Amino acid sequence: MRAEQLNPVVATPYGAVRGRCENGIAVFRGIPYAAPPIGSHRFRPPVPPEPWTGVRGALAFGPTAPKPPYSEAFAKLLSDPVVPGDDCLNLNVWTPEPGPGARLPVMVWLHGGALTRGSSAVPVYDGHAFARDGVVMVSVNYRLGVEGYGLFPDAPANPGLRDQLAALRWVHESIAAFGGDPDRITLFGQSAGAISIGALIAAPQAQGLVRRAVLQSGPPEAFDRDKVRRMVRRMATRLKIPATAEAFAAVDRELLLRTQADVGKLSSPVLGGPTFGIVIDGDLVPRDPLEALVEGEVGRGVDLMLGWTRDEYRLWLVPGGLHERVDRLGAVALAGAMARCHCGVEVPRGYRALHPGAGTAETVGQLVTDHLLRYPLHRLADARPGTSHVYEFAWPSNRPDLGSCHALELGFVFDTGEIPESAKLAGQGAPQDLADAMHGAWVRFAVDGDPGWQTWDDTHPVRVFGEGEPYVAHGPRDPEFALWAADAVAKVKEAVVPVEGEGAAPVRSATELRSVVRRLRRTGDVRRSS
Repeated sequence: MRAEQLNPVVATPYGAVRGRCENGIAVFRGIPYAAPPIGSHRFRPPVPPEPWTGVRGALAFGPTAPKPPYSEAFAKLLSDPVVPGDDCLNLNVWTPEPGPGARLPVMVWLHGGALTRGSSAVPVYDGHAFARDGVVMVSVNYRLGVEGYGLFPDAPANPGLRDQLAALRWVHESIAAFGGDPDRITLFGQSAGAISIGALIAAPQAQGLVRRAVLQSGPPEAFDRDKVRRMVRRMATRLKIPATAEAFAAVDRELLLRTQADVGKLSSPVLGGPTFGIVIDGDLVPRDPLEALVEGEVGRGVDLMLGWTRDEYRLWLVPGGLHERVDRLGAVALAGAMARCHCGVEVPRGYRALHPGAGTAETVGQLVTDHLLRYPLHRLADARPGTSHVYEFAWPSNRPDLGSCHALELGFVFDTGEIPESAKLAGQGAPQDLADAMHGAWVRFAVDGDPGWQTWDDTHPVRVFGEGEPYVAHGPRDPEFALWAADAVAKVKEAVVPVEGEGAAPVRSATELRSVVRRLRRTGDVRRSS
């Protein structure tokens, strides 16, 4: 193999970079797409990096954004390496054919982590398998926590989202030199990464930059500005400083991270509390992204793949014993969940009719997951029939009590199930045939927009990736979200939603239960309660 093949060099708008050939794939790590967010750039929108002369080495992951570590309970399940340094606005490229002319499909990965943790250096996100299968893959670091999503009176909102937009523009301008096709860019992300993608495809400044998008376990949404402000104000109170970007920029970064972690203990996807998130800013996010995508014309040319895991909530509740504490709280926890989801007692009655042996934690978890995640994604698919594909991941982890939890599908999507970091969440013996099916579907979607099952229509097809062969289930047909009638429970117990595919069987999920009640209401078989 020639030296230029072992150590490929590619020109970018800011200078040339040298990568390395690894198992037949050219890999470039730590390429800056924006200047380090320090000094006058801290808490501000990203600016281009300083150009360099000569050839810059791109052999190791670049610095990760400042972030607090996971708690001990979560660190046992999720890897989150730290690479020190200020130049954290960087990205990585895996390509089977560096150089212009290849015009391969491109996939750009935005990691999750509640906008406070995570990075492109997580081993599970290795892009080798995508490049092996003919895709140029890019993974991105962006600012997190208070530096990326704090809301201040003296700084623009959403700098972390603006980082992602800058990275996406870099890809659109630069990726042809790495063998990619800038007209076939697929954004894909999980959890906070998926939420970010929803905002980006709705953003006026990103129109035309993305051809396809995959939203894994995260809906388009804008967070309540007051909730984000409360997070900043609580940090400011503990630090005894004004709640301004100028004051926060003067605080030692390690102290800032410790304070953020302490205040963030009050937050949970299930239980709520103050948090960091994307907010409406009148500029990059002019309105709620979900409403913009459902009601407006933005992103109409973007093909979508949307999905969730069957037991999302178990990653949020099982580590650290929160599952047991919610069960002990019983009616108090259930009342909090009903308030969070703006529903009455008939809703949890419906869940318990579907799962008679379920405890409070399972009922609360499924209820909140449906409200926050599955229902918004259903709305988005309903607004984009013919261009949307929907899936559910239903394989249960080999780790006790995790089930098909949040983030479990990632090792299958990236085909990295053999590495120890994937086994932390999945356990030993994760099925390779499931990885082949999921990874193959993601590749096919990036190539031509068809992952291998029919697009969303009024029969609501959902591809289920679980134990055994994947199959298609046909789910709810009524897009209206309404409270369930209390006298529907007996009828729901007998309801069956048809399923197509090998091993045909009813799909009995919380989402399905809600759809059955709505269908019964529509046909007049169930009275609407007050």
